[in-house]
Amino acid sequence: MRKEWFFDRFCGAQVAVYAEDGKIAEAAFEQGNGAELTGNIYKGKVCNLVPGMQAAFIACGLERNCYLPLGEKAALFTSYDGEGNAVRAPDLREGDEILVQIVKPPRGTKGAKVTCDLSFVGKTLIYLPQTDFLGISRKITDPAVRERLLREADKLREKGTGFIVRTAAEDVDRRHLKIESEYLKRVWRSVQRSAQSAAVGDTVHRECDLPLRVMRDSLGGGVTHIYVSGRDMYEKIVQLARMRPDLSERTVKLYTGERSMMREYGIADQLHMLASRTVQLENGGYLVIDKTEAMTVIDVNTGKFVGDSDLESTVFEVNLAAAREIARQVRLRNIGGLVAVDFIDMANEEHRAAVDEALTQALSPDRAKCRVAPMGDMCVTMFTRKRTNNDAADFFLQPCRHCAGLGTVFSDLYLAVSIRADIAERFADDYAAAVVDCNRDLMKHILSGRYLSEDVRGGWAEKRVYLIPHEDWAYEKYTVRGDNAKVLSLPDTAQLLY
Repeated sequence: MRKEWFFDRFCGAQVAVYAEDGKIAEAAFEQGNGAELTGNIYKGKVCNLVPGMQAAFIACGLERNCYLPLGEKAALFTSYDGEGNAVRAPDLREGDEILVQIVKPPRGTKGAKVTCDLSFVGKTLIYLPQTDFLGISRKITDPAVRERLLREADKLREKGTGFIVRTAAEDVDRRHLKIESEYLKRVWRSVQRSAQSAAVGDTVHRECDLPLRVMRDSLGGGVTHIYVSGRDMYEKIVQLARMRPDLSERTVKLYTGERSMMREYGIADQLHMLASRTVQLENGGYLVIDKTEAMTVIDVNTGKFVGDSDLESTVFEVNLAAAREIARQVRLRNIGGLVAVDFIDMANEEHRAAVDEALTQALSPDRAKCRVAPMGDMCVTMFTRKRTNNDAADFFLQPCRHCAGLGTVFSDLYLAVSIRADIAERFADDYAAAVVDCNRDLMKHILSGRYLSEDVRGGWAEKRVYLIPHEDWAYEKYTVRGDNAKVLSLPDTAQLLY
């Protein structure tokens, strides 16, 4: 099987895509405005305590105050087997200054969820500098291996501190664990020094950016190629690959083509489908995926599939295919929280159990923790998936301006990315200039957001890009054409990009 990773940066955003035999299996997005906050540590101030909610609200310099639960253990420990004192939040008073770490980013009108149980994540270990706890991943199942790793981790911790052994540690030796533990301890000492002089709202520790997180958490043996667009990112990933015993530097390839890398390798169209509500199944059935405030709802439909024998068999076959595709889609779209799946009604109880089993098996390789509840009489299955990072829809979509947010349209960032790829196509075809006709408001947002400024300063420095606004065009409508004329005939409203 061909296993490939693609790392790209454009319009101030970063994208990482994993594909197996050309079909994407995982995608992660990070916007350049610091939208990914999980893991960051802030110096915060207790604004108010709410005894009825067993919570405190902490000012951390973000748009909304953060939510700190006072009566629960750190959620971090629920995914691991272990023992020790999983501490609760300390006794607080309004006005206290404390260090907090974001465990869930802000969503909608809700502020971020934070914890006082600070943790520092490595590839094989999680260091808990203030928590007396020793744990291990449940995905390491060999009793002898578990015992060995826990014994080694116990030797590496001081009194009152803890370690959690991650799944990636299964095949590493004592020396590797010691090196990583010493590095994580140095990071903690650096945070302590920064916190002494930090003001309320300052970031005292920032989680590494998207490429580094993927290299740390996702990449492993068996990767055949890593394609990287951009020299700076390429050199960073090469350095990381040299530190990994399971990766060869030769697998990292710098993409130097003039066209968009994602289009060149057939990834762009697959990513575009992540913005669609409808997902086609290979047998002709289809899924409809809808997000609500509380959960994600997925409806299964037979579509064009009519089967070969009876109705029950037809429905069963569609539901099995749907279960496998649902697991792929929640991973691809990074859907977290509660998911309700309305499968097509089946009368046979064995068929219901088989569909549940297929869904559970398909979700098992997912690094995010998933828990599937048995299918009910109405053929509705509920499952939970731990929320990690942002939903892919946040990258592609934004609330519609014309219906008070009841619907969604493509985001300014995604439209800028699409326009950028079309401009690159024209320049790859040896045109000296590109002319973009688009909606007037979209043009304003592209200019004010400076989405294409890096390209103008870099690879397009010898090219010309003109934007022509149209007041009566739909917001998402645009065209891009190439031109080699020395003097272009353009309307007075045309504007040279930056």
